[in-house]
Amino acid sequence: MDNTVKVGLIVPSSNTTVETEMPRILNRSTSQNFSFHSSRMRMKSVSKEQLRAMNAQRERCVIELGDAGVDVMLYACLVAIMSTGAGAHRAAEFGIAEQLATGGSGAKVLSSAGALVETLHAMGAKTIALVTPYLRPLAEEVVAYIEHEGIRVADWRALEVADNAEVGRIPGNRVMAAARSLDLDGVDVLVISACVQMPSLDLVQPAEDEFGIPVISAATAGAFAILRSIGAPVDIDGAGSLLRTDAAVPAS
Repeated sequence: MDNTVKVGLIVPSSNTTVETEMPRILNRSTSQNFSFHSSRMRMKSVSKEQLRAMNAQRERCVIELGDAGVDVMLYACLVAIMSTGAGAHRAAEFGIAEQLATGGSGAKVLSSAGALVETLHAMGAKTIALVTPYLRPLAEEVVAYIEHEGIRVADWRALEVADNAEVGRIPGNRVMAAARSLDLDGVDVLVISACVQMPSLDLVQPAEDEFGIPVISAATAGAFAILRSIGAPVDIDGAGSLLRTDAAVPAS
C-alpha cells in the first residue's frame, strides 16, 4: 500500500522557491515519502493591490488541489495573509478547510503565515529578529502581525524588493549581511527569511552555527507544520535545530 503523503502547495505564479525548498526539506525524511502538487495564483509584484487580487484566486486553487486528493495543503504566501489584518491566517485556513470539506476532502490545511506564528510559539520564542525581502510598508505589517500574536520583534530588516521574481534571486550573501546587521541581544529565534520566495534553506544551518541561536525560515516552519500535521517525526538533518526536534526521542 502506498503511504506517500500528497502535499498541495498554493503558490504565487511568480514563485520559484517553494517548489524547490519544500521538497528538498521533506524528502530528507527517513520515515515518510512525499509527493508535491501545486496550483498557482497570478502575482508578479509584491504590492497590496496584487496581493489582494491574488488572494481572490484562492478558491480555484483549492478546487484544483482537492481534485488531486492531497493530504495536506499549504497556502504558501506569508505576506498575502499577514497584509490582510491581525489573525488572518486563522480565517484563511478555516475557509480553505470548509471549502475542502464541502467537496468531501479532509485534508489538513496550513498557511505559511500560520506555520511561522505557530512554530515560534512551539519553540517558546518570546523575542525574535527577522529578515524580509519586502518593501518597508509591507514589512511593517508583517512585524505588526507577529507582535499581535504575542511575539516581540526586537529588530528586523527589509530588503525592499518589490518584484517577486527578483525576490527568488536574492543572493544568500545579501540575506546573511542583513542578518549580521541585526541586534541579536536577547533574541530567542532568528527568522532569516520571513518569506517562502526568498531563498534561505542553505543559510539556516550556517546561520545557526554562526549566531549561536535557533534559526528558522518561513520554509522550515512550513515543513515543521506539515510534519506535525501528519504526525510524522520531525527529524531532518541540515536545516537547523527546529527540524531536529524529535531527533533525541527514542522510537516507541
